[in-house]
Amino acid sequence: MDTLSYKTVSANRKTVDKQWVLVDAEGETLGRMASKVAKMLRGKHKPNFTPHVDCGDNVIVINSEKVTMTGNKWEDKVYQRYTGYPGGQRSKTASEVLAKHPERIVEKAIKGMLPKNKLGAELFRNLKVVVGSEHNHEAQKPTLINLKEFK
Repeated sequence: MDTLSYKTVSANRKTVDKQWVLVDAEGETLGRMASKVAKMLRGKHKPNFTPHVDCGDNVIVINSEKVTMTGNKWEDKVYQRYTGYPGGQRSKTASEVLAKHPERIVEKAIKGMLPKNKLGAELFRNLKVVVGSEHNHEAQKPTLINLKEFK
């Protein structure tokens, strides 16, 4: 046998098939939902997954304010940031962040599950998190994904 009967196919920017996906976060546990959305953004659910290429889907998350957390995480979980000035460390609980910017809880959870490099920054741009059920991406005709059935 002279030739190979198989070839490893590596995806690139031109051969990737990107879809628009809609995820409803209502009643979903934050971490479980975030891990599935990160998997969709990365493209790990596709058979032609290539680690160094953006082969994931564009994901729209609606109803981000209706996400749930188990236990006492609404009061115990703390989000910290730094202003850049001496003594500029600020912290807020999850319930305080939810009251002011509900989409940031979902964004931060998903961003933490993506690679910490240029590819991760590029993948994060494919995520759109919306408060409420209305979004302005109807022209892309996103398909609704049930996270209970998504593996």
